[in-house]
Amino acid sequence: MWLAYIDESGDTGATAGRSSQTYTLGCVLIRAEHWAAAFDDLIEFRRRLRDRFEIRMRAEIKANYLVRSGGDFKQLALSPAERSLVYRAHLRQMRADDRVQAFAVVAHKSFQKSGADVLAAAWTPLLQRLERTSYYAGSEPVIIVHDEGENPEIRRLARWSRRRLSAGSITGAGSVRNPFVGLVDDPFPKASHESYFLQLADIVAYAAFRRLYPPGAAISSVVPQNSWDELGRAIRTEVTSQRVRTTPGIVEVQA
Repeated sequence: MWLAYIDESGDTGATAGRSSQTYTLGCVLIRAEHWAAAFDDLIEFRRRLRDRFEIRMRAEIKANYLVRSGGDFKQLALSPAERSLVYRAHLRQMRADDRVQAFAVVAHKSFQKSGADVLAAAWTPLLQRLERTSYYAGSEPVIIVHDEGENPEIRRLARWSRRRLSAGSITGAGSVRNPFVGLVDDPFPKASHESYFLQLADIVAYAAFRRLYPPGAAISSVVPQNSWDELGRAIRTEVTSQRVRTTPGIVEVQA
């Protein structure tokens, strides 16, 4: 069984200049039988961060908090260089753990669609990739855990995918029905501060966004444009086309 942890960067807002340029989903994949060992390693990783930077074990580590020195980082007064070390350490932790894989879906907004359409534009290809992950593992079950917010719409899309999910034909003619039969139950919403794996998914989402949208000087001092590459072998390259030149592990769609 696969566990898929999903968190987002940006919002589904459809007003140019008042919402994010993209709505990006980060996904962290791990097999259920490896979860306990990977979780123990994450606990040890967080202990090292606590000992070096005084970051509480229960602190919520999100990309936005590291970039802006907000949330639990506000009182720590870490320098940009120190916050960059914390950010990139998360990516390297995933790279070092061969039980963890990651990919992202970046929905580039046209600002001509509704928030619900933007959400569907990102979640549909993500569900397609998870369905293929399940299919090629012999219809292995998948459980989705996602950050709280927009729960009813995510649940509706997941239920739809179980019956009617499709993907483009390899011949380019029409689409092929690939129902997500391996999806177990509805996606489970969870507060990201309660899950180290959801916090990893947030880090992944922001790294994908910045890989395609170069940051300015202030942000790049914490999250350089090439941060995505720090994931190394943890990148699930199977989700991106081998025929179209794209960044490995980052699925790009228009919304």
